[in-house]
Amino acid sequence: MDRPLEGIRILEVAQFTFVPAAGAVLADWGADIVKVEHAENGDAQRGLVRVLGLDASKAGSSFAPIMEGPNRSKRSIGIDLANPESRPVLEELIRRSDVFLTNYLPGPRAKLSITLEDVRAINPKIIYVTGSGFGTEGPDADKGAYDATAFWARGGSADGVMPPDADHMAFMPSGAYGDNIGGMTIAGGIAAAIAGRERTGQPSEVDVSLLAVGAWATQFSVNLSLFTGGPLPKVQRKTAAPGNPLSGSYRTGDGRWLQFSMLQPTRYWNEFVTALGLEHLVDDERFASMEAIFQHAEEIGGWFADAIAQRDYDDWLEVFASLTGQWAPVQDGWNLGHDEALVANGRIVEVVDADGKPQKLVASPVKFDNAPVKMTRAPQFAEHTDDILRELGFDDDKLIELKIAGAVT
Repeated sequence: MDRPLEGIRILEVAQFTFVPAAGAVLADWGADIVKVEHAENGDAQRGLVRVLGLDASKAGSSFAPIMEGPNRSKRSIGIDLANPESRPVLEELIRRSDVFLTNYLPGPRAKLSITLEDVRAINPKIIYVTGSGFGTEGPDADKGAYDATAFWARGGSADGVMPPDADHMAFMPSGAYGDNIGGMTIAGGIAAAIAGRERTGQPSEVDVSLLAVGAWATQFSVNLSLFTGGPLPKVQRKTAAPGNPLSGSYRTGDGRWLQFSMLQPTRYWNEFVTALGLEHLVDDERFASMEAIFQHAEEIGGWFADAIAQRDYDDWLEVFASLTGQWAPVQDGWNLGHDEALVANGRIVEVVDADGKPQKLVASPVKFDNAPVKMTRAPQFAEHTDDILRELGFDDDKLIELKIAGAVT
């Protein structure tokens, strides 16, 4: 069963990335996602033409990666939720759905009559899911947020990656970084709620906040701080495991980086020093124990750094290909998109865009039954309005009437 959510219907009333990313994951898992977009403006993410200083889409191409990633494999309907004429359409969508998924804030939800009570009055068995900035309770429940604020800054990650002498705040390593992590979390929550309803017959109300996802991601530091009674000291770390020169990052001759995480240094010592061309250190009695290695860590680290600096990144990839100790190249987005392990496991998927051209997208990380992900491009704005309305039982005359009234697009 490579598409375990086949037959599950999700109604997504959301925009940008955080909550739509959850819909994309659920679509990868087989669910049917109907995305409701504003009848005139569509998802606000469609208006973002520049991201990270780069064009978000190529001139003349229908394919915009920042829209495709969180919205692939969905269908789009344009509805003006504020128009009373659209209410029968929305109610029929709710009636036929298993899950109502939204990132609208409490105020707009109340104004548009899509609160939990409103939606459950139409479909008592529907699972109601919100993606929020700060949760449904507390003083910030009505406040909007993005992952840069709630997840990255307030959630502890930004502070965690900044050295003690930082002269500027570190930003996320990628656009929508916290949004995509949060979207996967929402998808997991929905899957659990579906299983719970199947077992008990009772639907859940689910909320995932960016702040809570941020706290979960940094829980190692949060838990230690709560245990010790204060903030953890800022430490300038050069290695992943302090004192272990076989667990850290080293720069290659052409300025790239390699990361090693051999937490059992004596186990991998001979193999590693041989790979580095430091055969004279094989079975060196001075470094026969973990304690001895830690005691001479700075000196050993200097030898390793000098050795690795003698050769370029690509050379080291070949040298370390058969290394049994844990290590990894530091990759950029281009490298990662061509990573042999991702490609072999079907996590880089080809889709055909609206122009008929092949494109590639990252698949969600969960794989079922070793089957490839069945993925299609993101919908064009309101691309499926007519088809969805006919599925709901509206005839062509009613469809025209709704469009004239501005209720749908």
